[in-house]
Amino acid sequence: MDEIRRDTGVVGILPLELRGVSYEAQGRRLVDTLNLRLEPGSLGVMLGPNGAGKTLTLRLCHGLIEPTLGTVNWLGPEGAQARGRQAMVFQRPVLLRRSAQANIRHALALNGVPRSERADRTREALERVGLSPLANRQARVLSGGEQQRLALARAWALRPEVLFLDEPTASLDPAAALAMEQAVRTIHAAGTTILMTTHDLGQARRFAQSVFFLHRGRMIEQGPAADFFAAPRTREARAFLAGDLLT
Repeated sequence: MDEIRRDTGVVGILPLELRGVSYEAQGRRLVDTLNLRLEPGSLGVMLGPNGAGKTLTLRLCHGLIEPTLGTVNWLGPEGAQARGRQAMVFQRPVLLRRSAQANIRHALALNGVPRSERADRTREALERVGLSPLANRQARVLSGGEQQRLALARAWALRPEVLFLDEPTASLDPAAALAMEQAVRTIHAAGTTILMTTHDLGQARRFAQSVFFLHRGRMIEQGPAADFFAAPRTREARAFLAGDLLT
């Protein structure tokens, strides 16, 4: 029943709204007066040069760090349950010294999923990302792309309503990147809202329904991806899309 409700967007934790969010560390403001809104069912892509604040913004959204100023609000009817209804996959995932399927089962156990459900959820998650043949392979001997897909499967097995992905194809070769993209598409098509960062403009053009463009810790533009790529409104966004270096 939960999955049906999330697919329709009638009940859930979304939308997510960041209002006037700033984050400071060691006397430096790294994210500055950020406003962001993530709608149910969307696939949002966060763009910007290195150091723009993309990863920090994901961490703020996910609740890993608290804003210095401003608010992070889950506005859906079930917003109070947001902590257990979202997941994040990091650019360099940490995998346990055990098999691929055992990594997923361990995550399910830690999150209180009944033992009777763990085998089916693990099998379905591995199928979803194309890793079923490697279920018994030790996770730490998998290729970089396979490890990234395993981390994605581990997160998705928890049935998150929202999934945050930080550079999911960074440092992957084209074949591994394509496999990861296909897995992300499949998960989004099944009803999971996704917000991801990427440096790959081609990937952003293929994926994004909405774009969030950051520069120097500020949200310069956000809106439908088609509008952003066809006619960016700001000088910084036009320069970024043209491949110019932003300082």
